[in-house]
Amino acid sequence: MATIQETTPPPHRLDDVPGWFPVLDQVLFDWFLTRQETDRMRGDLLEVGVYMGKSAIFTGRHQRPGEKYTVCDLFEGDAPDDANRAEANKSYSALTRARFEANYLAFHDELPRVLQAPSSVVPDEVEAGSCRFVHVDASHLYEHVHGDIGAARELLLPGGIVVLDDFRSEHTPGVSIATWEAVLNRGLHPICLSTQKLYGTWDDPEPVQEALLEMAQDRSDCHLSVQEAAGHRIIRLKSKNMRAPEFPLSKHAQQESARAEAGAGLRVGRAARRRARPGTEPRRA
Repeated sequence: MATIQETTPPPHRLDDVPGWFPVLDQVLFDWFLTRQETDRMRGDLLEVGVYMGKSAIFTGRHQRPGEKYTVCDLFEGDAPDDANRAEANKSYSALTRARFEANYLAFHDELPRVLQAPSSVVPDEVEAGSCRFVHVDASHLYEHVHGDIGAARELLLPGGIVVLDDFRSEHTPGVSIATWEAVLNRGLHPICLSTQKLYGTWDDPEPVQEALLEMAQDRSDCHLSVQEAAGHRIIRLKSKNMRAPEFPLSKHAQQESARAEAGAGLRVGRAARRRARPGTEPRRA
């Protein structure tokens, strides 16, 4: 029987990679990461929970020389408890490390450091205070999310950004509780909310919020609102037919394009040679 890897065509564009990474979040990831780079902030990157690699592929484009990039996922490995095992079997049965790596290498020359393990291993595997950007998109169970948020706080360097996925979905109350608990009781400052993710920091959020407001106010494709809740200023953003940032085609697309161009060149060459060949004279009776 053919495997999923064998029957699924290789990705040509980022959108061909299965996963949940809306255009608004692509714009925000690009903005936060580029701002850090413009400010010459150096630090590592971390994604906890990668699924098929869509957001990990995008984030990997911002890895600079000397920076480490680590991803962590169970993939087809054993879950640490029955609840997590049931969650993985229900929602991620098609996920394998091989498929993630194939998708990632379609767009990049090298893999990030891959931890195939529960997210609880991350604090022992990633240096404290080393990360500038942490994306948490792993288990939806409260106990696991609580631990992932605590790990993010430990691993982020000053001014670092944490992104928490699925904080407002109706099927992920554990994420919602852990996220807002972190805001109310664990020192997390929300920067902004997208339709799917909360972006926050454990440092002063005002400078980055002011820069974000300036960026959003200059865009006609972004609905912007600002709210106050429990002493926190929260920016809410929503896409209005927003276009995704430019992202290179995969190696597969580039190779197919090169083969098509080569084939077209051969056909043109053959046609030119036929036109240049002298015609045969008519046979005399």
